[in-house]
Amino acid sequence: MLLQRLTIDRRLFCCVAMAAVAQAAAPRVLAAQTTPGYSLVASVDRKRILRAAAQYLPLEPQTITAFPSDRSPGGLHDFFSEGDYFWPNPKDPGGPYIELDGKSNPSNFLGHRKALIAFSMQMPALTAAWLLDGRRAYGEHAAAHLRAWFVTPSTRMNPNLEFSQGVRNKVTGRSYGIIDTLQLVEVARAAGLIQDKFLTRDEREALHGWFRDYLGWLETSSKGTMEEAATNNHAVCWALQVAEFARLVQDETTRDAMRVRYQTVLLNQMALDGGFPRELARTKPYSYSIFNLDAMATLCQSLLAPGRNLFRFTTSDGRGICKGADFLLPYLEDKGRWPYAKDVEHFDALPVRAPSLLFCGLGCVRPELLAVWRRLDPDPTDPEILRNYPIRQPLLWV
Repeated sequence: MLLQRLTIDRRLFCCVAMAAVAQAAAPRVLAAQTTPGYSLVASVDRKRILRAAAQYLPLEPQTITAFPSDRSPGGLHDFFSEGDYFWPNPKDPGGPYIELDGKSNPSNFLGHRKALIAFSMQMPALTAAWLLDGRRAYGEHAAAHLRAWFVTPSTRMNPNLEFSQGVRNKVTGRSYGIIDTLQLVEVARAAGLIQDKFLTRDEREALHGWFRDYLGWLETSSKGTMEEAATNNHAVCWALQVAEFARLVQDETTRDAMRVRYQTVLLNQMALDGGFPRELARTKPYSYSIFNLDAMATLCQSLLAPGRNLFRFTTSDGRGICKGADFLLPYLEDKGRWPYAKDVEHFDALPVRAPSLLFCGLGCVRPELLAVWRRLDPDPTDPEILRNYPIRQPLLWV
């Protein structure tokens, strides 16, 4: 395996090095369309992007208002979901549900989550297709999704998650539910690319108003501040949402705060060997380790700016995103080498094409990461994997 890494195609290595420099210097995402990173992803993903966009083009946008639930404590425009791992208590069937970590309850209400995931798959794919071939129909339909979710009064979602991942007969919503809108991170990235060409000024103002309101809720509500203070993947996903939503509304003060938070708080989750002890202690240690690294690497990618490259940052004791990628790489290359417990569910559906492999391959100049990224499945179908795989169009990020 070591010999294979040392003999990886020289042109790929040069491509990675050039992409890392270009990404750190590019002031706008659109400028990155001429970088080797963009060229690499475009060459690998072109067919799958255009195939997906052709599939999504005839589909009308559907928001949460199309899927009401009589169990929701909120209104038609309030996002509602139920805690994944909560089940009836055999000792008290009519009482509060109890947690069975890692085991998803199939009787949960999933309508709003499915609508959000569909939105997060369709709108970015349409945007990526427009970037690749310039066909206006793709951009126009991507914009129609934005209007439906964030602008049109009859279909828009309210900008909060007060009723996400509640527990039956116990609480109407929990801070942990904020992870549900991780699906909006790539939507926000895509929106920044199409807004000037396909939305009117009033529509852009409404779009930004929605994300400013939601950003304010994330930063000041009791649920938001609890999620911010988490010590596992939830805190990383909170920071990623805040960073990318702030990017859309051009709130650089908040983005600077997320850079500091990554360096001084979030990296404390990482052990000296690059692993995440709290994720490894879960009943799904493999998937949660991958998920947390993906979210952290995407945060570093989101926060790239001239003179600000978190891929190059390490703590005084050597912890950093590149160390995290090095820890997981052997187990993404060969899952059979995984030395920890197997996940209680969905272990066989992994690994998939983790965005951390791409972003760290470029940012850390690790061609071996890119080689694994290229060969893994980019389009998983397992619903549980899809829920934890919010970066599906890396073209939008490089």
